[in-house]
Amino acid sequence: MTLEMLKTQIEQIRVKRNSLVQLLEQPNLGTLRIDVNQALEEMDDLLEEFERVFQEKSQA
Repeated sequence: MTLEMLKTQIEQIRVKRNSLVQLLEQPNLGTLRIDVNQALEEMDDLLEEFERVFQEKSQA
């Protein structure tokens, strides 16, 4: 997998993250809210890790 392909997939994750944020705003989620929150946290961790790793490589 090339870096460009990886960046494209990360961008798709960013777009899909917004869908989860919108879902979280729904008042009738019930216990699904826990799963949506966890998915958002894991996506945020993934995005932060990607930025950290590739920022370090671009500075090197």
